[in-house]
Amino acid sequence: MPQSALHPHADGLPAPRRYFAIAVLLLTLVLVVLDGAIANVALPSIAASLHAGPSDAVWVVSSYQLAVLVALLPCGAIGEMVGPRRVFLAGVALFTLASAACAFSSALSMLVAARFVQGLGGGAVMALGVTNLRLCVPHRLLGAIIGVNAMTIAIASAAGPGIAGAILAVADWPWLFAVNVPLGIAVLAAGAVLVRTTGVPRRLDGRAMAANSLMFILFFLGADRVAQSPVTGGLLITASVACFVLLLRIERRSAAPLVPTDLFAVAAFRFSAIASVCCFTGQMLGLLALPFYLQHRLGMRATETGLYMMPWPAAVALIAPLSGWLANRVKTAWLCAAGGALLVIGLAGIGLLPAGPHGATFIVGTVIAGLGFGLFQTPNNRILLLSAPKARSGAAGAMQGTARLTGQTLGAVAMAAIFEIIPLAVAPEVALVLAAIFAGLAALVSLGRVRHEVEG
Repeated sequence: MPQSALHPHADGLPAPRRYFAIAVLLLTLVLVVLDGAIANVALPSIAASLHAGPSDAVWVVSSYQLAVLVALLPCGAIGEMVGPRRVFLAGVALFTLASAACAFSSALSMLVAARFVQGLGGGAVMALGVTNLRLCVPHRLLGAIIGVNAMTIAIASAAGPGIAGAILAVADWPWLFAVNVPLGIAVLAAGAVLVRTTGVPRRLDGRAMAANSLMFILFFLGADRVAQSPVTGGLLITASVACFVLLLRIERRSAAPLVPTDLFAVAAFRFSAIASVCCFTGQMLGLLALPFYLQHRLGMRATETGLYMMPWPAAVALIAPLSGWLANRVKTAWLCAAGGALLVIGLAGIGLLPAGPHGATFIVGTVIAGLGFGLFQTPNNRILLLSAPKARSGAAGAMQGTARLTGQTLGAVAMAAIFEIIPLAVAPEVALVLAAIFAGLAALVSLGRVRHEVEG
């Protein structure tokens, strides 16, 4: 049997093709993660170049995030229908073309539109990346490769601002997007190495697709406005909830619904998804509060703030592979609970304890928080994926990304609300304590999974 037509029950790709496929998938992941990170640094340059105000320029970032949210669940479903390799590579192609359009944009509206299309491609990559990894590696190595995946994300996120600064030091902002083009072409050229699988024939309901898109658009817009205009934001979020209810009604008889309610019937999947939302809410709250803590509580400059923020992603990168190794040997519910507890200790310690000389409490706290976050994420993602059958891997991967982005959005909304109602002098500490509470919820939810955990 040729390698391009692997039997669906084959336990991963043979070496060395397996390692080449993993490298292609991780390179694409780096590409997408970096693009989300570097755009933030470039916003002042983009605003000045395109004669736009700061509030308008923020949509360069927001449009990308919104598109990813809109695309994740539909791309997961389409990947199950036509094969994850096809949809993944289609996402890479769309991302690459949109990157070129971003580089040639001469107006803010053009750039925002191109970034939205880029986010649609990025959503396909995020939804099907882990699914393709699952197909590439033997079952015994899945925990380890998920750890490597988490480490790659952490390193790319940490390196993003530095890479953006280096590019902007020698070139204009369009080059931040232009560099994606040759890398995207390289991934497409190497895409044949990925596992080819036949999809599961089914009908994709257009009404469900529309309700899903409208649900996330209204939620994102409402979350963006709720701090400045609570009534308008609340109405938009209420409308988003109504779209969610409508979506569930449309798909109540579907065997493979867009929102994977069939997978939520599995206790291990349900607990993992809820815990992920809680953990990412706490993570985003913490990461948004920490720079303000450094600059307003400790009086640090922006350059010092950047250096003090590095221990968190460095700790995640350090612990992620070990976490993947442990996930094959220890009940993942206990690992996730321990990771959540460490995240609580790190965040609460910074928020409640004296800063110490040279911000010693901050450094120790962020290292502990990073170790906790890395220890939580790898086994939680592993059990979320393994509790879904292979035929529903696309939906499971898409739900993993949706849980992450939903939590991050909730964290950003909570941070904006804290800034609106609490004086800046104490707002970071309040946010850090609230972040610790969400991390604690993630730990408690994980403990609730002990009886239902799926191993092997």
